[in-house]
Amino acid sequence: MAEYRPSPSDWVREQVELYERTNGAEGNTLRDTGMPVIIVTNTGNKTGAVRKTPLMRVTDGENYVLVGSKGGAPQHPVWVHNLRANPAVEIRDRGEVRPMGVREVKDGSERSRLWALAVEAYPPYAEYQRRTERRIPVFVAESIH
Repeated sequence: MAEYRPSPSDWVREQVELYERTNGAEGNTLRDTGMPVIIVTNTGNKTGAVRKTPLMRVTDGENYVLVGSKGGAPQHPVWVHNLRANPAVEIRDRGEVRPMGVREVKDGSERSRLWALAVEAYPPYAEYQRRTERRIPVFVAESIH
């Protein structure tokens, strides 16, 4: 098993620790928004280290929609590069932990449908897309059978 390297960002590291320590009973919303989050465990694309990221909880049936918004910043969040390099992840949704595989949804009606679900779950995504010239990446995490 690779080494876990906590985020250099204090709030991310603290939220992941609280979420995991309480099995999702605490730390399960994004800061002050009250919006639910999941923890995505992935592999660093350069280091190979285990990384953990709280992301908005957007579901599509049994699947999760992962949105690389970074608040509309000009660059992708690091985890986007991690998922592109290694699509095997673990999703922690409160007390449930599932190994999953991700794939990036690039074009077409599937991306439009998933983007609409994401904006419905977390309306600021629409503003984040307006803030940046990059196309915000959308991934779907699916169960590994």
